[in-house]
Amino acid sequence: MANLFSSFDPSTSFNLNLNWMSTFIGLMFIPPMFWMIPSRINILWINIINTLHKEFKILISNFNIKGSTLIFISLFSLIFFNNFLGLFPYIFTSTSHMILTLSLALPLWLSFMIFGWLNNTTHMLAHLVPQGTPPILMPFMVCIETISNFIRPGTLAIRLSANMIAGHLLMTLLGNTGPSLSLLMINLLIIAQLLLLILESAVAIIQSYVFTVLSTLYSSEVI
Repeated sequence: MANLFSSFDPSTSFNLNLNWMSTFIGLMFIPPMFWMIPSRINILWINIINTLHKEFKILISNFNIKGSTLIFISLFSLIFFNNFLGLFPYIFTSTSHMILTLSLALPLWLSFMIFGWLNNTTHMLAHLVPQGTPPILMPFMVCIETISNFIRPGTLAIRLSANMIAGHLLMTLLGNTGPSLSLLMINLLIIAQLLLLILESAVAIIQSYVFTVLSTLYSSEVI
């Protein structure tokens, strides 16, 4: 490796450019649900989907088209699988790269903006000035709200990729110190790595949920 961050470069491992195929590994877990005898994993995933459907239905209550929550459930599933698979050895974490996270966030935000400005122009203009703003502050509030609106896809993408990189980088740094440690310190290092792995598993779930919920909230504002 040329530097520490080259461990996240998809072109360095084994001199193969197939690492992005890890994005599609998660799809292997989905099809058996539809043709195999229902298992505990199947029941668990159905419960997760039903819970997410109820959550998103409340958030986008103004949008009463059937199946409108499915796009957000699919988005949650894609990010969740990629985050979780990235914790396994030798599997490339595609969600730690801005090229994937920005590809998810930017089209969603852009479609919401186009839909909102074309169909609810007055509603979108009203969002630029929060209720109860003094008249003298209105021009400043319009500038602030416009800037905050434009940086939304960037914040979504950076939040996800930064959280994925931070945990993996910490585990890499701790793991590289292993050969130079004593037996007692190696035992402590293994315990610390296991605790970090549990933390990263929680982060994988939380970050996929946060990304999806924020996307849902942004969509509810344009209706």
